[in-house]
Amino acid sequence: QVQLVESGGGLVQAGGSLRLSCAASGHTFSNYVVGWFRQAPGKEREFVAAINWSGGSTYYADSVKGRFTISRNNAKNTVYLQVNSLKPEDTAVYFCAARSARSIVLPGRSDFYDYWGQGTQVTVSS
Repeated sequence: QVQLVESGGGLVQAGGSLRLSCAASGHTFSNYVVGWFRQAPGKEREFVAAINWSGGSTYYADSVKGRFTISRNNAKNTVYLQVNSLKPEDTAVYFCAARSARSIVLPGRSDFYDYWGQGTQVTVSS
């Protein structure tokens, strides 16, 4: 199975940017589709973005379209989430998730993914 470790979170002012990373180990990462989710205190986990095995197909929640970009480097076994124009409502723990598949059938469904990282905290101050 694959192990996922997120990094890159932190405290940033509104309007700022961060690049989150999801590093995988334990398996050939190019065989996996990857999604990013986030969970704010007192709220349910919500879908943010997803990417297929090659990076040729990407999916975004409406709330982040135009501000967040998901990408991957399979040679480095890493998926990235560039988060720009951050807002206080983006504050959450961000998780990456993976499933052994070439295409994404249900990118926004958390139960589509089999493996999860521990999360990285993103805090946006106003």
